[in-house]
Amino acid sequence: MTTTRTLAAGVWRADLARSTASFQVGNLGRKAHGTVPVTAGTVEIGTDGALLAVHGTLDLGAIDTGITKRDLDLRKPSLLDLDRHPTMRFTATSARVAGTGWQVTGTLTARGAHTTIEGTVELSSADEREAVLTATARLDRRTLGIRAPGFLIGRYVDITVTAVIRPV
Repeated sequence: MTTTRTLAAGVWRADLARSTASFQVGNLGRKAHGTVPVTAGTVEIGTDGALLAVHGTLDLGAIDTGITKRDLDLRKPSLLDLDRHPTMRFTATSARVAGTGWQVTGTLTARGAHTTIEGTVELSSADEREAVLTATARLDRRTLGIRAPGFLIGRYVDITVTAVIRPV
């Protein structure tokens, strides 16, 4: 992974009370929005400033689109299969410096399947006590085996995670 000097070396952990995940996806010609609780997150920075590791977990079992019926439909085995797989996990496999953050590639695990996903992580503020990172990525739902007609559910899900992190 490549070098940045914007965060102090060490492990940084997400403040779960101040970290959020949201998504949007096409739904019947409109955009459906939702939120998902962040249940874990860590970032590791090397002594040379390199981004060494990123890990994050979301509680898909607590997904909230604001429409109860939609949330229940998402639980179905043909969609997110939340009764068997209530979490989504991300682990970075590579990163390179880009702008005010990194371009990150990693493995996303959900509904018992794994897929490679790429995104950006922007550092919007940082000091020795905490930093704010915003990660964005576009997921092709089909790579996780989620099959549905495109007019019902769009192919791409845009995911945004904003994490307040603190050194451990």
